[in-house]
Amino acid sequence: MEMALYYPGLGYYTKETATIGKKGDFYTSPHLHPVFGMMLGKQMQEMWESMGKPEDFQIMEMGAGMGYLARDMLDYLQTTGLFRHLSYTIVEMNPSVAARQQELLSGFSGIVRWVGHPGEAAGITGCIVSNELLDAFPVRLVEMDDEVMEVFVTEKEGELAELNKKAAPEVLTYLSEFAPDLPKGYRTEVNLRIREWLAGISSQLVRGFILTVDYGYSAKDYYSEDRSTGTLLCYYRHQINETPYQHIGEQDMTAHLNFSSLAKWGQDNSFKTIGFSSQGTYLVSLGIDRAITELYGDAPDPFELAKIKGLIFPQGMGESHQVMVQYKGKGAPVLRGFALRNRKAGL
Repeated sequence: MEMALYYPGLGYYTKETATIGKKGDFYTSPHLHPVFGMMLGKQMQEMWESMGKPEDFQIMEMGAGMGYLARDMLDYLQTTGLFRHLSYTIVEMNPSVAARQQELLSGFSGIVRWVGHPGEAAGITGCIVSNELLDAFPVRLVEMDDEVMEVFVTEKEGELAELNKKAAPEVLTYLSEFAPDLPKGYRTEVNLRIREWLAGISSQLVRGFILTVDYGYSAKDYYSEDRSTGTLLCYYRHQINETPYQHIGEQDMTAHLNFSSLAKWGQDNSFKTIGFSSQGTYLVSLGIDRAITELYGDAPDPFELAKIKGLIFPQGMGESHQVMVQYKGKGAPVLRGFALRNRKAGL
């Protein structure tokens, strides 16, 4: 999975022609409507205020796609008191994608900077934002037999094939904590990269928040009987498939997040979980109805309204995508986005 997505120059996210959106293989919330970025901009303003309005507030976005989320957040933040205290860092490993982001964000050249690795941005006070990033971290595939087996890839007669071996100790440790009773024949994923990512983030973020938007579940729901074939999916030309050994480097590969692991490993790295909610509930609680009025008055365009509904309704991204906010610092700020429903206790 790591080679297919990130091999230099040939991986899905590292090739020169990498594209996300209608011309690519999938789209994300910022492609659906700019109000998504506007709402996260409102969240940044609230976070800044909850921290006592620090003189320097940095937003670091990892996995910024084509740059639409950054553009929409900054368009809104221009109207706020936060803007003159703000710097925005985009972490992008693909130079060709960074060039397209820079063109889109040319109006914010004094605010935005680019780095190739998160370690290049240290001493952060502010918020680290990601939208559909962690689902693209390479996972370990496991299958329950008489014991836990890990699925490896080999070659047979010129074709890729799977080969099961005894699971490594770190995989067994993970499963003992988050999925201790898998039945025989159960197949699923283990994402250990999230723990490494959080450890790195903790060393960079002095004080502030992590805001994660992605699709996933609590551990209880992730490893339920209903999900016995796992969540590993591929996206090719806006079609979903479950065949990772075709279109290698030409299709996206993802697996849902175990948000319980994000909360647990965050706590191990000095982060408190402030809130966990579905995207739809979060956006409604944050005041998306007022934002629609700000944008369109009392008569929004039906076509635009239909796109906004895709962000909040269960049959769109409202239920499939989750929002988690974690905090490092004194106290535990209360954020509006989790006022209607906060499911952190179920993690």
